[in-house]
Amino acid sequence: MAMFNYFPNYVWNLTVSIALGSGGQIGEIMDMCQPLLEKAKNGEDAGTRDFMIAWVGVADKLIGLAEEEEAEGRFFSAGEMRKRAALYYIVAERMQGQGDPERLVTYKKGLANFEQGTRQADDKVQRFEVPYGDTVIPVLYTPAEGVEGPAPAVVYLNGLDSCKELLYWSWLPHELAKRGIATLCVDQPGTGESLRLLDLPAHYDSEKWGTPIYEWLAARDDVDAERIGITGISLGGYYAPRVCANEPRFASGAVWGANHNWAEVQQKRLKREGENPVPHYWDHVKWVFGAKDMDTFFEKAAGFCLDGQMEKIKVPFLVTHGSKDRQIALDYAHQSYDQLVNSPNRKLKIFTEREGGVEHVGADNMSFGRNYIADWFAETLGGRTGVEG
Repeated sequence: MAMFNYFPNYVWNLTVSIALGSGGQIGEIMDMCQPLLEKAKNGEDAGTRDFMIAWVGVADKLIGLAEEEEAEGRFFSAGEMRKRAALYYIVAERMQGQGDPERLVTYKKGLANFEQGTRQADDKVQRFEVPYGDTVIPVLYTPAEGVEGPAPAVVYLNGLDSCKELLYWSWLPHELAKRGIATLCVDQPGTGESLRLLDLPAHYDSEKWGTPIYEWLAARDDVDAERIGITGISLGGYYAPRVCANEPRFASGAVWGANHNWAEVQQKRLKREGENPVPHYWDHVKWVFGAKDMDTFFEKAAGFCLDGQMEKIKVPFLVTHGSKDRQIALDYAHQSYDQLVNSPNRKLKIFTEREGGVEHVGADNMSFGRNYIADWFAETLGGRTGVEG
Protein backbone atom coordinates (compact mmCIF):
# COMPACT_ATOMS: atom_id res chain seq x y z
CA MET A 1 0.00 0.00 0.00
CA ALA A 2 1.54 3.26 -1.14
CA MET A 3 -0.57 5.74 0.85
CA PHE A 4 -0.20 6.73 4.48
CA ASN A 5 -2.40 3.98 5.92
CA TYR A 6 -3.24 5.15 9.42
CA PHE A 7 -6.84 3.91 9.46
CA PRO A 8 -8.23 0.44 8.68
CA ASN A 9 -10.22 1.68 5.66
CA TYR A 10 -9.31 3.17 2.30
CA VAL A 11 -11.74 6.10 2.34
CA TRP A 12 -10.36 7.65 5.52
CA ASN A 13 -6.75 7.07 4.45
CA LEU A 14 -7.46 8.69 1.07
CA THR A 15 -8.81 11.74 2.89
CA VAL A 16 -5.73 11.99 5.11
CA SER A 17 -3.49 11.66 2.04
CA ILE A 18 -5.42 14.46 0.31
CA ALA A 19 -4.96 16.69 3.35
CA LEU A 20 -1.24 15.92 3.61
CA GLY A 21 -0.70 16.56 -0.09
CA SER A 22 -2.72 19.78 0.03
CA GLY A 23 -0.63 21.52 2.66
CA GLY A 24 -1.89 20.13 5.95
CA GLN A 25 0.56 19.87 8.81
CA ILE A 26 1.33 16.36 10.09
CA GLY A 27 1.11 17.36 13.76
CA GLU A 28 -2.33 18.91 13.29
CA ILE A 29 -3.48 15.93 11.25
CA MET A 30 -2.35 13.51 13.94
CA ASP A 31 -4.16 15.59 16.57
CA MET A 32 -7.32 15.13 14.52
CA CYS A 33 -6.80 11.47 13.65
CA GLN A 34 -5.61 9.88 16.90
CA PRO A 35 -9.00 10.20 18.68
CA LEU A 36 -10.67 8.63 15.63
CA LEU A 37 -8.58 5.48 15.32
CA GLU A 38 -10.81 3.26 17.46
CA LYS A 39 -13.99 4.61 15.88
CA ALA A 40 -12.64 3.89 12.39
CA LYS A 41 -12.81 0.19 13.15
CA ASN A 42 -16.61 0.42 13.00
CA GLY A 43 -16.52 1.15 9.24
CA GLU A 44 -16.02 4.13 6.96
CA ASP A 45 -19.64 5.32 7.20
CA ALA A 46 -20.18 4.89 10.94
CA GLY A 47 -17.68 7.43 12.22
CA THR A 48 -17.90 10.23 9.68
CA ARG A 49 -19.72 12.58 12.08
CA ASP A 50 -16.91 12.08 14.59
CA PHE A 51 -14.46 12.76 11.75
CA MET A 52 -16.10 16.12 11.08
CA ILE A 53 -16.12 17.11 14.76
CA ALA A 54 -12.40 16.35 15.13
CA TRP A 55 -11.30 18.16 11.99
CA VAL A 56 -13.56 21.16 12.49
CA GLY A 57 -12.25 21.48 16.05
CA VAL A 58 -8.66 21.93 14.89
CA ALA A 59 -9.78 24.28 12.09
CA ASP A 60 -11.69 26.42 14.59
CA LYS A 61 -8.58 26.56 16.78
CA LEU A 62 -6.55 27.79 13.81
CA ILE A 63 -9.08 30.56 13.17
CA GLY A 64 -8.67 31.69 16.77
CA LEU A 65 -4.89 31.76 16.34
CA ALA A 66 -5.24 33.64 13.06
CA GLU A 67 -7.36 36.29 14.75
CA GLU A 68 -4.61 36.80 17.33
CA GLU A 69 -2.07 37.31 14.53
CA GLU A 70 -4.40 39.74 12.76
CA ALA A 71 -4.69 41.78 15.95
CA GLU A 72 -0.91 42.19 15.82
CA GLY A 73 -0.97 43.11 12.13
CA ARG A 74 0.72 39.82 11.10
CA PHE A 75 -1.43 39.08 8.10
CA PHE A 76 0.95 36.74 6.25
CA SER A 77 0.98 34.43 9.27
CA ALA A 78 -2.77 34.74 9.72
CA GLY A 79 -3.32 33.93 6.07
CA GLU A 80 -1.38 30.68 6.29
CA MET A 81 -3.43 29.62 9.30
CA ARG A 82 -6.70 30.47 7.60
CA LYS A 83 -5.71 28.51 4.50
CA ARG A 84 -5.00 25.40 6.56
CA ALA A 85 -8.25 25.87 8.44
CA ALA A 86 -10.07 26.14 5.10
CA LEU A 87 -8.46 22.88 3.98
CA TYR A 88 -9.56 21.08 7.14
CA TYR A 89 -13.12 22.43 6.85
CA ILE A 90 -13.35 21.35 3.22
CA VAL A 91 -11.92 17.90 3.92
CA ALA A 92 -14.32 17.42 6.83
CA GLU A 93 -17.31 18.49 4.71
CA ARG A 94 -16.28 16.18 1.86
CA MET A 95 -16.61 13.16 4.16
CA GLN A 96 -20.18 13.80 5.32
CA GLY A 97 -23.36 12.23 4.03
CA GLN A 98 -25.80 14.46 2.20
CA GLY A 99 -28.40 15.86 4.58
CA ASP A 100 -26.07 16.40 7.52
CA PRO A 101 -27.15 19.79 8.94
CA GLU A 102 -23.54 20.85 9.58
CA ARG A 103 -22.32 20.07 6.09
CA LEU A 104 -23.18 23.37 4.40
CA VAL A 105 -22.14 25.40 7.44
CA THR A 106 -18.71 23.76 7.37
CA TYR A 107 -18.36 24.16 3.61
CA LYS A 108 -19.11 27.89 3.81
CA LYS A 109 -16.47 28.26 6.51
CA GLY A 110 -14.01 26.64 4.12
CA LEU A 111 -14.89 29.01 1.27
CA ALA A 112 -14.71 32.12 3.44
CA ASN A 113 -11.36 31.25 4.97
CA PHE A 114 -9.87 30.19 1.64
CA GLU A 115 -10.77 33.61 0.21
CA GLN A 116 -9.52 35.55 3.24
CA GLY A 117 -6.46 33.39 3.76
CA THR A 118 -5.23 33.51 0.15
CA ARG A 119 -5.76 37.26 0.10
CA GLN A 120 -3.83 37.78 3.34
CA ALA A 121 -1.05 35.46 2.18
CA ASP A 122 -0.85 37.39 -1.11
CA ASP A 123 -1.48 34.26 -3.19
CA LYS A 124 -2.04 35.09 -6.85
CA VAL A 125 -5.48 33.53 -7.18
CA GLN A 126 -8.89 35.12 -7.73
CA ARG A 127 -12.45 33.83 -7.72
CA PHE A 128 -14.67 34.65 -10.69
CA GLU A 129 -18.06 33.56 -12.00
CA VAL A 130 -18.44 32.33 -15.58
CA PRO A 131 -21.88 33.06 -17.09
CA TYR A 132 -23.73 29.81 -17.83
CA GLY A 133 -27.28 30.05 -19.10
CA ASP A 134 -29.28 31.88 -16.46
CA THR A 135 -26.74 31.10 -13.74
CA VAL A 136 -22.94 30.99 -13.27
CA ILE A 137 -20.08 28.55 -12.76
CA PRO A 138 -17.61 29.59 -9.99
CA VAL A 139 -13.90 29.38 -10.88
CA LEU A 140 -10.46 30.23 -9.48
CA TYR A 141 -7.99 31.95 -11.81
CA THR A 142 -4.23 31.74 -11.28
CA PRO A 143 -2.24 33.93 -13.71
CA ALA A 144 0.93 32.93 -15.54
CA GLU A 145 4.25 34.16 -14.21
CA GLY A 146 7.00 35.89 -16.19
CA VAL A 147 4.99 36.35 -19.38
CA GLU A 148 4.66 39.55 -21.40
CA GLY A 149 1.43 39.71 -23.33
CA PRO A 150 -1.23 36.99 -23.60
CA ALA A 151 -0.17 33.68 -22.04
CA PRO A 152 -1.29 30.10 -22.61
CA ALA A 153 -3.81 28.74 -20.11
CA VAL A 154 -5.26 25.45 -18.87
CA VAL A 155 -8.81 24.68 -17.74
CA TYR A 156 -8.65 22.31 -14.75
CA LEU A 157 -11.73 20.22 -13.90
CA ASN A 158 -12.90 18.54 -10.69
CA GLY A 159 -13.55 14.90 -10.05
CA LEU A 160 -16.72 13.50 -8.50
CA ASP A 161 -16.10 14.75 -4.96
CA SER A 162 -13.45 17.47 -5.24
CA CYS A 163 -13.79 21.24 -5.46
CA LYS A 164 -11.84 24.08 -7.06
CA GLU A 165 -10.00 24.81 -3.80
CA LEU A 166 -8.66 21.25 -3.67
CA LEU A 167 -7.65 21.61 -7.33
CA TYR A 168 -5.69 24.72 -6.37
CA TRP A 169 -4.06 22.80 -3.52
CA SER A 170 -2.99 19.99 -5.84
CA TRP A 171 -0.30 22.57 -6.73
CA LEU A 172 -0.72 22.03 -10.47
CA PRO A 173 -1.72 25.71 -10.91
CA HIS A 174 1.52 26.73 -9.19
CA GLU A 175 3.62 24.48 -11.43
CA LEU A 176 1.85 25.76 -14.52
CA ALA A 177 2.27 29.39 -13.43
CA LYS A 178 6.06 29.13 -13.20
CA ARG A 179 6.06 27.53 -16.66
CA GLY A 180 4.31 30.65 -17.98
CA ILE A 181 0.80 29.15 -18.10
CA ALA A 182 -2.37 30.39 -16.38
CA THR A 183 -4.88 28.01 -14.78
CA LEU A 184 -8.65 28.10 -14.34
CA CYS A 185 -9.84 25.72 -11.59
CA VAL A 186 -13.52 24.99 -12.19
CA ASP A 187 -16.44 24.03 -9.95
CA GLN A 188 -18.33 22.49 -12.87
CA PRO A 189 -21.92 21.24 -12.43
CA GLY A 190 -22.05 18.48 -9.84
CA THR A 191 -19.10 19.83 -7.82
CA GLY A 192 -18.13 22.48 -5.30
CA GLU A 193 -20.19 25.66 -5.27
CA SER A 194 -22.09 24.72 -8.41
CA LEU A 195 -23.67 21.77 -6.59
CA ARG A 196 -23.85 23.06 -3.03
CA LEU A 197 -24.88 26.68 -3.55
CA LEU A 198 -26.30 26.81 -7.10
CA ASP A 199 -28.02 23.40 -7.30
CA LEU A 200 -26.38 22.46 -10.62
CA PRO A 201 -26.22 18.65 -10.94
CA ALA A 202 -23.70 16.68 -12.98
CA HIS A 203 -24.45 15.51 -16.53
CA TYR A 204 -22.51 13.52 -19.10
CA ASP A 205 -22.46 16.07 -21.97
CA SER A 206 -19.81 18.27 -20.39
CA GLU A 207 -19.26 20.30 -23.57
CA LYS A 208 -22.46 22.19 -22.67
CA TRP A 209 -20.58 23.95 -19.88
CA GLY A 210 -17.09 23.40 -21.34
CA THR A 211 -17.65 25.77 -24.25
CA PRO A 212 -18.80 28.75 -22.09
CA ILE A 213 -15.77 28.19 -19.86
CA TYR A 214 -13.45 28.18 -22.87
CA GLU A 215 -15.02 31.36 -24.25
CA TRP A 216 -14.80 33.20 -20.93
CA LEU A 217 -11.13 32.32 -20.55
CA ALA A 218 -10.31 33.07 -24.19
CA ALA A 219 -11.83 36.55 -23.83
CA ARG A 220 -9.34 37.57 -21.13
CA ASP A 221 -6.70 40.06 -22.26
CA ASP A 222 -3.95 38.10 -20.49
CA VAL A 223 -4.80 34.77 -22.19
CA ASP A 224 -3.89 33.59 -25.69
CA ALA A 225 -7.11 32.08 -27.08
CA GLU A 226 -5.12 29.89 -29.50
CA ARG A 227 -3.19 28.22 -26.66
CA ILE A 228 -5.75 26.95 -24.16
CA GLY A 229 -5.55 23.38 -22.86
CA ILE A 230 -7.83 21.33 -20.65
CA THR A 231 -7.25 18.70 -17.98
CA GLY A 232 -9.18 16.98 -15.21
CA ILE A 233 -8.62 14.86 -12.16
CA SER A 234 -10.44 11.57 -11.38
CA LEU A 235 -13.94 11.93 -12.92
CA GLY A 236 -12.42 14.94 -14.64
CA GLY A 237 -10.62 12.23 -16.59
CA TYR A 238 -13.98 11.71 -18.29
CA TYR A 239 -15.09 15.35 -18.44
CA ALA A 240 -11.90 16.81 -19.93
CA PRO A 241 -11.66 14.44 -22.94
CA ARG A 242 -15.39 14.82 -23.57
CA VAL A 243 -15.05 18.62 -23.66
CA CYS A 244 -11.89 18.45 -25.78
CA ALA A 245 -13.59 16.09 -28.24
CA ASN A 246 -16.53 18.43 -28.78
CA GLU A 247 -14.91 21.87 -28.43
CA PRO A 248 -12.17 21.90 -31.10
CA ARG A 249 -10.78 25.28 -30.03
CA PHE A 250 -8.90 23.64 -27.16
CA ALA A 251 -5.27 23.27 -28.26
CA SER A 252 -4.13 20.43 -26.00
CA GLY A 253 -5.47 18.07 -23.36
CA ALA A 254 -4.50 15.73 -20.55
CA VAL A 255 -6.09 13.58 -17.85
CA TRP A 256 -4.80 12.98 -14.34
CA GLY A 257 -6.31 9.53 -13.98
CA ALA A 258 -8.16 8.07 -16.95
CA ASN A 259 -11.90 7.55 -16.52
CA HIS A 260 -12.88 6.05 -19.84
CA ASN A 261 -16.07 4.23 -18.79
CA TRP A 262 -17.34 5.54 -15.47
CA ALA A 263 -20.77 4.08 -16.17
CA GLU A 264 -19.22 0.62 -16.10
CA VAL A 265 -17.31 1.45 -12.92
CA GLN A 266 -20.63 2.15 -11.18
CA GLN A 267 -21.99 -1.24 -12.16
CA LYS A 268 -18.86 -2.85 -10.72
CA ARG A 269 -19.19 -0.85 -7.50
CA LEU A 270 -22.76 -2.03 -7.19
CA LYS A 271 -21.34 -5.57 -7.21
CA ARG A 272 -18.84 -4.51 -4.50
CA GLU A 273 -15.79 -4.44 -6.73
CA GLY A 274 -13.25 -1.63 -6.35
CA GLU A 275 -12.90 1.15 -3.77
CA ASN A 276 -15.30 4.03 -3.12
CA PRO A 277 -13.91 7.58 -2.82
CA VAL A 278 -16.27 8.82 -0.07
CA PRO A 279 -18.46 7.35 2.68
CA HIS A 280 -22.21 7.10 2.04
CA TYR A 281 -21.27 6.64 -1.60
CA TRP A 282 -24.66 5.94 -3.18
CA ASP A 283 -26.36 8.82 -1.37
CA HIS A 284 -23.50 11.00 -2.52
CA VAL A 285 -23.80 10.18 -6.23
CA LYS A 286 -27.59 10.54 -6.16
CA TRP A 287 -27.08 14.05 -4.76
CA VAL A 288 -24.39 14.90 -7.34
CA PHE A 289 -26.64 13.84 -10.21
CA GLY A 290 -29.91 15.16 -8.84
CA ALA A 291 -31.33 11.63 -8.88
CA LYS A 292 -34.27 10.68 -6.67
CA ASP A 293 -33.38 6.99 -6.59
CA MET A 294 -30.82 4.46 -7.79
CA ASP A 295 -32.60 3.72 -11.06
CA THR A 296 -32.55 7.42 -11.96
CA PHE A 297 -28.89 7.67 -11.03
CA PHE A 298 -27.91 4.77 -13.28
CA GLU A 299 -29.91 6.31 -16.13
CA LYS A 300 -28.03 9.59 -15.72
CA ALA A 301 -24.66 7.83 -15.35
CA ALA A 302 -25.14 5.71 -18.48
CA GLY A 303 -23.72 8.40 -20.76
CA PHE A 304 -20.36 8.49 -18.94
CA CYS A 305 -18.38 6.50 -21.50
CA LEU A 306 -15.76 7.87 -23.89
CA ASP A 307 -16.26 5.27 -26.62
CA GLY A 308 -16.81 7.29 -29.79
CA GLN A 309 -15.45 10.47 -28.17
CA MET A 310 -11.68 9.97 -28.00
CA GLU A 311 -11.58 9.54 -31.78
CA LYS A 312 -12.85 13.12 -32.17
CA ILE A 313 -9.80 14.61 -30.44
CA LYS A 314 -7.45 16.13 -33.02
CA VAL A 315 -4.97 17.90 -30.74
CA PRO A 316 -2.09 16.63 -28.57
CA PHE A 317 -3.44 14.58 -25.68
CA LEU A 318 -1.85 12.95 -22.63
CA VAL A 319 -3.32 10.06 -20.62
CA THR A 320 -1.80 9.42 -17.17
CA HIS A 321 -2.73 6.79 -14.60
CA GLY A 322 -1.40 5.20 -11.42
CA SER A 323 -0.33 1.59 -11.79
CA LYS A 324 -2.08 0.62 -8.52
CA ASP A 325 -5.20 2.77 -8.76
CA ARG A 326 -7.80 1.08 -6.54
CA GLN A 327 -10.76 3.13 -7.78
CA ILE A 328 -10.38 3.18 -11.57
CA ALA A 329 -8.73 0.18 -13.23
CA LEU A 330 -5.56 0.71 -15.24
CA ASP A 331 -7.21 -0.86 -18.30
CA TYR A 332 -9.32 2.28 -18.73
CA ALA A 333 -6.15 4.30 -19.39
CA HIS A 334 -5.23 1.93 -22.21
CA GLN A 335 -8.75 2.20 -23.65
CA SER A 336 -8.57 6.00 -23.73
CA TYR A 337 -5.09 6.03 -25.23
CA ASP A 338 -5.87 3.38 -27.86
CA GLN A 339 -8.85 5.39 -29.10
CA LEU A 340 -6.83 8.61 -29.58
CA VAL A 341 -6.32 7.62 -33.22
CA ASN A 342 -6.69 11.16 -34.61
CA SER A 343 -4.50 12.97 -32.10
CA PRO A 344 -1.29 14.18 -33.80
CA ASN A 345 0.61 13.68 -30.53
CA ARG A 346 -0.79 11.13 -28.08
CA LYS A 347 1.03 9.95 -25.01
CA LEU A 348 0.41 7.42 -22.25
CA LYS A 349 2.20 7.73 -18.90
CA ILE A 350 1.73 5.07 -16.23
CA PHE A 351 3.17 6.03 -12.85
CA THR A 352 4.92 3.06 -11.24
CA GLU A 353 6.55 2.26 -7.92
CA ARG A 354 9.85 3.54 -9.32
CA GLU A 355 8.69 7.15 -9.05
CA GLY A 356 5.43 7.08 -7.09
CA GLY A 357 1.98 8.41 -7.82
CA VAL A 358 0.65 4.86 -8.19
CA GLU A 359 -2.61 5.39 -6.29
CA HIS A 360 -5.75 7.09 -7.60
CA VAL A 361 -4.68 10.45 -9.07
CA GLY A 362 -1.39 10.12 -7.23
CA ALA A 363 -2.88 10.26 -3.72
CA ASP A 364 0.34 8.67 -2.44
CA ASN A 365 2.56 11.27 -4.17
CA MET A 366 1.06 14.00 -6.35
CA SER A 367 4.37 15.62 -7.24
CA PHE A 368 5.11 13.38 -10.21
CA GLY A 369 1.68 13.78 -11.75
CA ARG A 370 1.52 17.53 -11.45
CA ASN A 371 5.03 18.05 -12.81
CA TYR A 372 4.55 15.63 -15.69
CA ILE A 373 1.27 17.25 -16.70
CA ALA A 374 2.68 20.76 -16.29
CA ASP A 375 5.62 19.89 -18.55
CA TRP A 376 3.24 18.38 -21.11
CA PHE A 377 1.30 21.62 -21.33
CA ALA A 378 4.52 23.67 -21.45
CA GLU A 379 5.65 21.57 -24.40
CA THR A 380 2.32 21.56 -26.27
CA LEU A 381 1.10 25.08 -25.51
CA GLY A 382 4.41 26.94 -25.68
CA GLY A 383 5.43 27.44 -22.05
CA ARG A 384 8.83 26.92 -20.49
CA THR A 385 10.18 23.78 -18.82
CA GLY A 386 12.82 25.33 -16.57
CA VAL A 387 16.15 27.09 -16.36
CA GLU A 388 19.22 25.09 -17.22
CA GLY A 389 21.65 25.00 -14.35
